Amino acid sequence: MLEGSCLCGTVQYRTEAQPMITGHCYCIDCRKSSGTSHCTHVMVPQDGLTMTGDVKLYERPADSGNIVSRGFCPDCGSPVFSTNSAFAGMVILRASSLDNPDAVEPEMAVYASRAPGWAKIDETKPVFPEMPPGGPDRVIEERSE
Repeated sequence: MLEGSCLCGTVQYRTEAQPMITGHCYCIDCRKSSGTSHCTHVMVPQDGLTMTGDVKLYERPADSGNIVSRGFCPDCGSPVFSTNSAFAGMVILRASSLDNPDAVEPEMAVYASRAPGWAKIDETKPVFPEMPPGGPDRVIEERSE
């Protein structure tokens, strides 16, 4: 069970789905939207995810050209989730919004070439300088084989 919310509690979510993938992203958009060196994302199926409260969306094309929609609380500004046009039916939760951040373990780091020099990247997990060939879909496929 994953549960989380924004800082003020207006936006809340819950899912019983297991994460498809969890990882750190050091791309410029993730750095700027998080206010730190990276975002930690938890990809889950949209089916079974319940969310309460209104969110404001900010849409922007990713490096790939896919449209990323970032959902945040319009009251406190906390980023809560995103969607990516390449991953229909998936929601990418911000691990920072989880009530129990230890419920997930990052499996990889992407766009590590864009990390600031002071960022501590866990070299015991797969680290990709950009997005891995085939993107997260490829990683998910390899895990299920």
